[in-house]
Amino acid sequence: MTAHTPPTEPFRDPQLPFAERVDDLLGRLTLDEKISFLHQFTPAVERLGVAAFRTGQEALHGVAWMGPATMFPQAVGLGATWNPELVRRVGDAVSKEVRAMRARDDRVGLNVWAPVVNLLRHPLWGRNEEGYAEDPRLTSAIATAYTHGLRGDHPAYWRTAPVLKHWLAHNNETDRATTSSSVRPRVLHEYDLRAFRATVEAGAVAGVMPAYNLVNGRPNHVSPLLAEQLRTWTDQELLVCSDAGAPSNLVDSEHYFDTHEEAIAASLVAGVDSFTDHGTDSSQITGRLRGALERGLLTEADIDTAVRRQLSVRFRLGEFDPEHDPHDATGEFDTPAHRALAQEAAEQAIVLLKNDGVLPLAPDTRVAVVGLLADECKLDWYSGTFLHRSTPLEGLYERFGAERVEFAEGVDRVRLKTAAGAFVHVPVAEDAAEEVRGAEGALDPALLAGRTDLPALTTDTTGTELALADWGEGVLTLRAPDGRYLSVAEDGYVRAAADQPGGWVVQETFSLEPHGNGHLLKHLGTGRHVCVSADGLKVADEDPEVFELVVTERGEEAVARAAAAADVVVVVAGNDPHINGRETEDRTTLRLPGQQERLLRAARAANPATVLALVSAYPYAVDPADLAAVLWTAHGGQAAGTALARVLAGDVSPAGRLPQTWYADDADLPDLLDYDVIGGRQTYLYFEGTPLFPFGHGLSYTSFTYGGLTARVEDGAVRVSFSVTNSGEVTADEVAQLYSRAVGASVPRPRRELLDHRRVTLAPGATAELSFEIPLSAFAFWDVAQDRWRVEPGAYELLAGASSEDVRLRTTVTLDGEPTLPRAVVANGLAAAGFDEQRGIDIVDRTKVSGDAVTPADAASGELAYRACDFGPGITEVTVEVAGEGTVELSLDGGPALAVLSPAKPTSGPYDYVSVAAPVVAAGVHDVHLRLRGPLRLAHVGFSG
Repeated sequence: MTAHTPPTEPFRDPQLPFAERVDDLLGRLTLDEKISFLHQFTPAVERLGVAAFRTGQEALHGVAWMGPATMFPQAVGLGATWNPELVRRVGDAVSKEVRAMRARDDRVGLNVWAPVVNLLRHPLWGRNEEGYAEDPRLTSAIATAYTHGLRGDHPAYWRTAPVLKHWLAHNNETDRATTSSSVRPRVLHEYDLRAFRATVEAGAVAGVMPAYNLVNGRPNHVSPLLAEQLRTWTDQELLVCSDAGAPSNLVDSEHYFDTHEEAIAASLVAGVDSFTDHGTDSSQITGRLRGALERGLLTEADIDTAVRRQLSVRFRLGEFDPEHDPHDATGEFDTPAHRALAQEAAEQAIVLLKNDGVLPLAPDTRVAVVGLLADECKLDWYSGTFLHRSTPLEGLYERFGAERVEFAEGVDRVRLKTAAGAFVHVPVAEDAAEEVRGAEGALDPALLAGRTDLPALTTDTTGTELALADWGEGVLTLRAPDGRYLSVAEDGYVRAAADQPGGWVVQETFSLEPHGNGHLLKHLGTGRHVCVSADGLKVADEDPEVFELVVTERGEEAVARAAAAADVVVVVAGNDPHINGRETEDRTTLRLPGQQERLLRAARAANPATVLALVSAYPYAVDPADLAAVLWTAHGGQAAGTALARVLAGDVSPAGRLPQTWYADDADLPDLLDYDVIGGRQTYLYFEGTPLFPFGHGLSYTSFTYGGLTARVEDGAVRVSFSVTNSGEVTADEVAQLYSRAVGASVPRPRRELLDHRRVTLAPGATAELSFEIPLSAFAFWDVAQDRWRVEPGAYELLAGASSEDVRLRTTVTLDGEPTLPRAVVANGLAAAGFDEQRGIDIVDRTKVSGDAVTPADAASGELAYRACDFGPGITEVTVEVAGEGTVELSLDGGPALAVLSPAKPTSGPYDYVSVAAPVVAAGVHDVHLRLRGPLRLAHVGFSG
């Protein structure tokens, strides 16, 4: 007898289109199997030979959480390169390392949660390090490059599947799961959506992750914008993955729904396809989904839609075609090319902010390198662990020779004396193994426990000298002589146990609280004070020890000695990415921590040739007046120290550019929760003050001249060209930037707005001819009167130069556009959220499903203005749709109130709207002004008669 080969299921047939194969596999799954696919950890379907799958592999600037990998600069540092081609290569390297690591550890996923395209609107945002820029076009250019690198260039199969974070208008960690970002239509379309849209339209995005916050009163995880905007930008299936714990937040913290079944149904219908909740335990999510089905809140078709989107991504990743997957088993890991790329990226990310001529350093310079970060190479929450690392001190040793480099960390050297007269002692742990946090990898590093194999701290007559660093806000770290940080494990004992501060809840930070003649030592991770017990120091709720802080040496003294003995002193200052400004914690000030300011002053007093090198995840407000030079770089990954040393020595001319405005003072900042970049005059687009350093700023070791600016309008675009010449003596990169400004606009428009840029390398005397084709749509604004994009006719100034403020060339073009029309309020009325100006108003949800309304902030009073409303030959009545209780006053052109409208009694809930009418007489074109008082929601205003 002849054995017959069983027919291949259509979903296994690589000759069929992906969509057909997805439908075939979907049709073979049972309802329970399909439900199981909707949790982050999707189980295998063994009867069909379908493997388990998980969404979510962090890979923001290297493969994160899964052990050692090549570490590139933080995302804000990649943004500072202004170099999409470089960032594409970084994404390419990261995706190859993902594949290589997965080949030996199947916990590593191919659905990568990166990049972050939230705009860096506010520099105090704790997650500033994760974004690329405050400008949507620069952000989308860098994000598009990174996603293309992550995706790979095969036409059908993707190396990894990138998911953009975090949808939408998310720039605060303070109460991030319960605060609502009030985003007017112009800001929504011109600012927050723009970075996402351009990146998705570029075709290398597999999905997005909604953010924890609410937008206009509605949680992002039930946002109608997922369907109304996101899914209209591409023909590809997009996989929307919830943020961790966010599905439960809809009920537990936001109280937006009464039951988890209602919440998960609303999320799924809105467009969330994969639920990240309760870790690896999928039972809660699948149980809620079954409950929603039983209650008729969902249909099987709703489940099918979400599963289809996940399967579409899995087919694109080649999971079902291992013999055809060009990326299978082809990963590259820690190659010489990747190491060189990490160094190149770190070099290109360095921004020279000021230089009085002290840089570059001469080869025979005697250098003092000082500061809390002088011998540090920091990781952040979204990092892997180092395969290689280079600190500024190590880089300078390598470049100048150890004999020409002095070092002083600048920590305070202290002993802790107990009330009984003993001193805190760190026992020697002779047989302890060296451990690096996260070296083994973890699906959830928040669950990594502290070490308990080391002895707890004790007391004796002499004690151990500790290195005390103050990171600001009274947050301290204490380090033992062997380099380990004092930490607290789950058993409550204090040990010198951690290689670095870190973890979801940092266990290595303390504060000193004045108490009597001494201090209580509070452990910030547990909120408990340190006490001395018979078996060692531990944290407890009672009997705290009162310590005397005995200072052996002030950090300023060591810094001053080193600075005085050198030709040039480099002060390396900045932040630890796990302390004071990180996920879950916003900063409170732009100022450097007090200890670092004191170190900087001590260095400058001892040596006028003081260079400040800021290594940080965000901007600082520093006074550069008395400093010879100032540089900034984000935490630069594994090659950070080498890169900084090469720039200081002039081996590389710095060409990084600031991706966000550096403000001079906290007083220049809006409230962290003010998302109205137009009304609040925020970012370089609208800020009218004088920045410390402007967006796009960055100096070089050479000079560049600009010339020959031309612009012409043809074929639906503005074609711009100009030349850039290296007029100095050093080969260097220049970042040529092109901005526009609408002249005589009818609505507030940006002071200037980035259209495009180009990073070019020029030898001395060389000239580059740069050409840009700018579509006319780039000059449009969102017309709230017509609820669409519109190019306004008139003059537009084009500005070319080296930053948003360093403009070298100008010219003007005239665009035809569409004329400004008054609002047709008789036919359409006024959508309340479609205002031109507001004061004291929040936008809120009209219903839980869709629509916007407005309400006075804090239920007090607020004002709205709607410009150029056309009442035609005349109207006699105004009608408002309102909910709650309060009043609406209507006036025209700033005159007296013509009508006061109020519901007869408070409505039963915030979504129970009633119509209230009042007589009013008006004709022709007028500005409509509304004043709202009380806890009232206004959705719409109509006019008739």
